[in-house]
Amino acid sequence: MKILAAGLIALSTSACSFSLGLSALEDEEPKATGAIAAKAAVALSPDLDEEDWRRAKAALAVALDPQGPGTQVSWDNPSTSRKGTFTPTGAPFVKNDEICRAFSASLSGPSSSALQGTACRPSGGEWALKEVKPLKGSAKV
Repeated sequence: MKILAAGLIALSTSACSFSLGLSALEDEEPKATGAIAAKAAVALSPDLDEEDWRRAKAALAVALDPQGPGTQVSWDNPSTSRKGTFTPTGAPFVKNDEICRAFSASLSGPSSSALQGTACRPSGGEWALKEVKPLKGSAKV
């Protein structure tokens, strides 16, 4: 009986010193993290190329800046002949710990459109489009 008890104690305490290398548990492929921003889920227009969007995004940031005057800001890309404007349509507001602001936008180039939407940004972060749809009462030209 004493031998059985000693064996059980030895067996139960030996598990405490059992180790397993963490590399055996890792997958060969690295896991994605939230550190890399994904492409915007909401697009301003499928007609815009990367440089158009870079220019448009800079204008959007200036137009929606809560510390700014809240006036219309224009952008253009001479290499694609696309251009547009952003105009804030309301005061900034907080939603889900982000600063948000509604806007209207006009785009022109090979095709023209009038849009309305909302963009948000975390404190100190970049603006991200949350909703974009055709401006009420306008049709895509």
